[in-house]
Amino acid sequence: MNEMQEKIPRIGMVSLGCAKALTDSELILTQLSAEGYQTSKTFEGADLVIVNTCGFIDDAVKESLDTIGEALAENGKVIVTGCLGNKASKDGGNLVRQMHPSVLAVTGPQATQEVMDAVHAHLPKPHDPFIDLVPNKFGIAGIKLTPRHYAYIKISEGCNHRCTFCIIPSMRGDLVSRPIGDVLNEARALFEGGVKELLVISQDTSAYGVDVKYRMGFWDGKPIKTRMLELVQALGDLAEPYGAWVRLHYVYPYPSVDEVIPFMATGKVLPYLDVPFQHSHPDVLKRMKRPASGEKNLERLLRWREACPDIVVRSTFIAGFPGETEEEFSHLLDFMREAQIDRAGCFAYSPVEGAAANDIPGMLPIEVREERRARFMAVAEQVSAARLQKRIGATMQVLVDSAPAMGKKGAIGRTYADAPEIDGVVKLLPPEKISKTLKVGEFTKARIVGTQGHDLVAQPY
Repeated sequence: MNEMQEKIPRIGMVSLGCAKALTDSELILTQLSAEGYQTSKTFEGADLVIVNTCGFIDDAVKESLDTIGEALAENGKVIVTGCLGNKASKDGGNLVRQMHPSVLAVTGPQATQEVMDAVHAHLPKPHDPFIDLVPNKFGIAGIKLTPRHYAYIKISEGCNHRCTFCIIPSMRGDLVSRPIGDVLNEARALFEGGVKELLVISQDTSAYGVDVKYRMGFWDGKPIKTRMLELVQALGDLAEPYGAWVRLHYVYPYPSVDEVIPFMATGKVLPYLDVPFQHSHPDVLKRMKRPASGEKNLERLLRWREACPDIVVRSTFIAGFPGETEEEFSHLLDFMREAQIDRAGCFAYSPVEGAAANDIPGMLPIEVREERRARFMAVAEQVSAARLQKRIGATMQVLVDSAPAMGKKGAIGRTYADAPEIDGVVKLLPPEKISKTLKVGEFTKARIVGTQGHDLVAQPY
């Protein structure tokens, strides 16, 4: 038996970049598992390594190239996939092949079949595909790289916008929405498999179905429109019997989003929106080629909070965009204070090779860009800390992410206001009742007793 196990080909995998890349990696791993390959947690223990890369900003490109180099040094057999695989070098050649000519194959993102073809060429299939099975409790949803109690579900690929700071459409193409029946079938399999939090991702969640003109699809024998509102309603209905959360990411602030807010107020989906505003000043937004203006965004936020007082908004911004004046930057700081964004991240503008923004006049010195980012984050942290203070005394539902010794010495969890890895956490104190235990992937009620920076401190009961 041991001899047989040693003959099973083992593949190592590294997934870099965003959650959308992570779901691409999950598809590849699901297919590998279905064909009988095993995975290795180390480069040395693998017969071959797949590196799923990110090519969005310079730091991500460097990390991806360094990881490929590390895999080559420690293993020697490397297949490269992901966004960096589509990136050209300055002379027009393939950047990955130029930097690492010994890689076995290079593909772009969402290229499961091309990756599998490369794997088959260099490490033949171990099993007859007619008898292969995916050993995973999520069934048709396949293998997940996240903890068992939460999972990402990608509803579309690509983007129709041409924001001047972004090269994602050149790497991932225009918007392509998944059939709504496929999305809902995957969601149901995840809930049935024990997922307690479903994180909806795409490049532009609000635009779901635009490419197919909101085509009428079918699911469980009933007609359903391929549109964000109908999708969110159906996901909320699916989650309800399991007591699970549905969280929406990458939601552009189109007027159509207003329809989703009352649904959040009912509790069917989390009153949480991840909205990439990027800036507030109309002139900067125009240079960015962003849809919607800052003034409309402020009005929309006020309306959202009127319709759903519990709503939490997280966002990302860019400081020091080419041509940004001190006045325009001050406008952004005022917007942050007035908009009361619960959670905000900020990047100092970084020139990305191939981005149109590089040609906009008025590139600011890196010192100014970094200084503005620091000023922005100081304001963002003040706003966030003040909003967290208002939670003290409230009783909230907390999803437990970590609970050593069954939580007897405390645990770490999150409320509806915090997405995994990008927002804050709840530091749960040891339960007062000796009989009370805390388990990963389960909910507990907790009374908020204090704050620590971006985090809450709570007493479970």
